[in-house]
Amino acid sequence: MESSERKILVVDDNADAADMTAQMLQLYGLNVQVAYGGTQGLANVRSMHPDLVFLDIGMPVMDGYQVAEAVRADQTLKDVKLVALTAWGDEASRSRARAAGFDMHLTKPANILELVDIASGILPA
Repeated sequence: MESSERKILVVDDNADAADMTAQMLQLYGLNVQVAYGGTQGLANVRSMHPDLVFLDIGMPVMDGYQVAEAVRADQTLKDVKLVALTAWGDEASRSRARAAGFDMHLTKPANILELVDIASGILPA
């Protein structure tokens, strides 16, 4: 699958961070949508079935762990790759992310080229 055909979702309650991440990925020709918060993010995952989700963890109402657990509980979404993109980089957060079903954990600020590589399928997510 061409990287431009992959569907990518960026979920973050910080609209500026979400929009900037999406815009940077779009500059590389990637197909990116944005959701502002966990509840909207989960709804978007269910409706668009993205190939990859860059998902913030520290969000009010529904955090990234809860979104990941809900995605992993839905067998129709089993192929969705989840990448934590968060300020929480300690080992406890990384361990909890693995337990929730994340495929990869990145800390902010992330290197845009690394995000592009992951989104393009160059690095395994």
